[in-house]
Amino acid sequence: MAVESRVDHIGSLLRPPALLEARARRDAGELGADEFKQIEDDAVRHVVALQEECGCVVVTDGELRRDSFQSEITAACDGFENVSLEAWLWGDWHSESVGDRSTPRPPGLAVTERLRKRRNLAAEEFTFLRSITARTVKVTLPSPSLLGNLWDPERSRAAYPTLEDFLADVTSIFIEEVRELQRLGCRYVQLDAPHYPLLIDPVWQAFYESRGWPLQEWLARGIEFDNAVIDAAPGVTFGFHLCRGNQGSRWLVSGSYEPIARPIFQGVRAHRLLLEYDDERSGDFEPLEHVRDDQVVVLGLVTTKTPRVETIDRLTQRIREAAEIVPLERLALGTQCGFSTSIVGNAITEDDERRKLTTIAETAARVWG
Repeated sequence: MAVESRVDHIGSLLRPPALLEARARRDAGELGADEFKQIEDDAVRHVVALQEECGCVVVTDGELRRDSFQSEITAACDGFENVSLEAWLWGDWHSESVGDRSTPRPPGLAVTERLRKRRNLAAEEFTFLRSITARTVKVTLPSPSLLGNLWDPERSRAAYPTLEDFLADVTSIFIEEVRELQRLGCRYVQLDAPHYPLLIDPVWQAFYESRGWPLQEWLARGIEFDNAVIDAAPGVTFGFHLCRGNQGSRWLVSGSYEPIARPIFQGVRAHRLLLEYDDERSGDFEPLEHVRDDQVVVLGLVTTKTPRVETIDRLTQRIREAAEIVPLERLALGTQCGFSTSIVGNAITEDDERRKLTTIAETAARVWG
């Protein structure tokens, strides 16, 4: 049965302070694996209870066990070199509220050997989460081609002569993962694909094209890999998230979805599109004209970047505006991105997080009943 919730959020949640402290102690060799695991499990219980109290129909584990939403590929597989936290944080980041920040790409970051899988990426996350909640559980995975960041034209060639060789291997691992998640009972998987909106920016387009594919091939081949993962688990509802970067309350690019809307909205066989629409950086709703009739659009109208207080009245107004393009029965409401796409987190508090999730649920109740 398809997931049809009007209330959604992208996935990541602020790491509780006790978990951040435990991670630091573990990394310093001051905390054993068993004790850390108990603290980690307790942190997941905490954020699940928070989501349930806020009225979330769909819950996640907040991605609390990960360094970043996309880091499990390197945590679960051997074959990479020079992977540090900065592998997931690099870029020129912008913010009017907390200021700009540039993080260099780690030197030598690359896949240098054929991938050797040591464990599943998200199956443990799901099985624990399934055991502590009766709500619909969502598991997030990166879009396979997002991980093109890890293929280097020089250092990776001995293991993977082409970018396509590497991404085909990544896709095979993700296919195994979603099949295992489905076997375990997972009904909702989300692919996160922030790299596609980055292609609207000339600097980022140049970076991705330097991996070996021109713009149109990035879209076409990337979507093929996405669909291979989606098609591997029929009966599972797939979400597909597009944003423009979210790290430490900062963003990477601005601009409408229009340049990429037709190939992605028409081409990706996901059931739910989770789209960033929290401010003017995202453009207007016109690109939603390209959304297929069998897709639900989760409007990311609630920001996770700042403590801004969204009101039910204003959110309702924005939903009605979008409903002029996509019928109201195919809309839902959510956040524009995660609250903590890595362990860094955004410049907000747990109280802000709680208020925003509650506002989403209360707005959805008013709009859809």
